[in-house]
Amino acid sequence: MPEKFVIPVPKAGPFTLGPDSQRQPDVPRGEVSRLEWRSTIFPGTVRDYWVYVPAQYQPEQLANVMVFHDGGGYVDEEGKTRVPIVFDNLIHQGKMPVTVGIFINPGHFPPVAEDEKPVSNRSFEYDTLSDQYARFLLEEILPAVAENYSLTTEASGRALCGASSGGICSFTVAWERPDAFSKVLSHVGSFANIRGGHVYPTMIRNTPPKPIRVFLQAGSNDLDVGWGHWPLANLEMAAAFNFAGYDYRLEFGDGEHDTKHAGAILPESLVWLWR
Repeated sequence: MPEKFVIPVPKAGPFTLGPDSQRQPDVPRGEVSRLEWRSTIFPGTVRDYWVYVPAQYQPEQLANVMVFHDGGGYVDEEGKTRVPIVFDNLIHQGKMPVTVGIFINPGHFPPVAEDEKPVSNRSFEYDTLSDQYARFLLEEILPAVAENYSLTTEASGRALCGASSGGICSFTVAWERPDAFSKVLSHVGSFANIRGGHVYPTMIRNTPPKPIRVFLQAGSNDLDVGWGHWPLANLEMAAAFNFAGYDYRLEFGDGEHDTKHAGAILPESLVWLWR
């Protein structure tokens, strides 16, 4: 039997960005390009996505891949997570492998009339428990990026990250396709009953362990609404991973439903995930 899961005492903030989240002199910078995608797996949707390629990338060597949901926030170098800067620093230090980052926004349906607004497809894409989003990545986005860059197809070299509903989406993709994705980084993940995600702890406990490594970041002052209690839901996930014998880590702070804590520990999280 595994060791008993112990509910941790929340770590107190404030959570601040460290040197690995800041531009450093003499660290080579990767390049970021912005593109647009019209999906057939999510018919009628349009979305922006960004591709980060580290300076150390060489076409003759397969690069690892990390997909970020709500990508516009994660790719922002003045945001709370500043992923391109962190990637630049950690890859330069040899603390994570050469990794191409793919930052994808949720899809939306463009307005039909001039006085209409776009309709977001985010919750359907992120909160639904199915293989549809995994297929979207494997059949549409990854092949499109692979037309220009040499990417690994090994699950051990593919990771996913997201916050809130993007966190549960990251786990769902790996859960459905552990043969294609082996690493998950979830920030204040929405493992609640938005579209049935509250069932995961029981499923994890009663399914043979899948080859997935999971890093959970959660906050004791996160949401408590009709869909569920976010801190408790993340603790339930951690307890289930512990029970089932997964390679997992939980960072439990006193934060709210945001990525302040996530950004502060992102370098540490990535080093653990890619170790």
